Amino acid sequence: MVQLLDVKRREIKYRISLATALRAQNFLKQVLPADPYNGIHGYMVRSLYFDSIYHDDLEDKLDGIEDRRKIRLRIYSPTDQTVKLELKSKNGEWQQKQSLRLSKSQALRLIACDYEVLKEVPHSLAEQLFVTMSREAYQPQVIVQYNRYAFMLDTNDIRVTFDQHLVATESSLDLFGEGLNFYPVGYSDDVTLEIKYNHFLLSYVRDLLDQIDKSSLSYSKYVMSRYISHQPE
Repeated sequence: MVQLLDVKRREIKYRISLATALRAQNFLKQVLPADPYNGIHGYMVRSLYFDSIYHDDLEDKLDGIEDRRKIRLRIYSPTDQTVKLELKSKNGEWQQKQSLRLSKSQALRLIACDYEVLKEVPHSLAEQLFVTMSREAYQPQVIVQYNRYAFMLDTNDIRVTFDQHLVATESSLDLFGEGLNFYPVGYSDDVTLEIKYNHFLLSYVRDLLDQIDKSSLSYSKYVMSRYISHQPE
C-alpha cells in the first residue's frame, strides 16, 4: 500500500513587508528550529493546480464557501523525480492535507488528463481523486511558485513559514520546465506569513509571533495567481 501523509491543522495567514520578514526570521532563528531544507535563502515551492471544467474550486473560494478543496501536484525543484499529489480540504481556519507520492512519469500522465494513472496507485485517496477528477473533468489550470523560509516544531506540528517572490503562469503548464514564463503576483515587497499547528499554539511561540507587525489576511495563492485568465463576474 502506498503511504499516505495526512495532516490536519489550523492555518492562519498574515501579510507582512519584506523588511519585517527578515527581522522576524533573524530573531526566530535564535529560538525555533529551522527547516533543514532552508539553506541560506529558503527553498523553492512549485505547485500545479487542477480545477474542474467549470472552475468549481476557484468559485467556491471566491464565494466564501466554508467547505472547499484544492487538488495539486507539488515539487521543490524542476529536477525532482517524485511528486506530491495533494488534496487540500478546508473548513474555516482548519485544513486537512492528504498527500501521495507519484513518480515523474505518473505526474506527467495526470497533467495530460490521463486520470487512469490514478488506478495504478493502490490507495483509497487515489480512488477518490480518480472519481472526482474524471467525473468533473479536472484540468491543470495554473502553476504557482514562490520561495519559502520555514521554522518547525514537532510539538503540535507547529510550522511558521515566510513565502515571498510569488509568481505564476497559466500559459505554460510544464511542471518540470526550467524557463517558464512567469508573471509576478502581488507586490514585490509582500511576504505571506503562515502559522500552522494542530491542537494549540505553544504560548512562547505565540508570544514571539505577537512581536511581528502583521495584518490578518484572507488570501489564496491559487486565487491570486488566476487573476489574468479568470476574472469574477
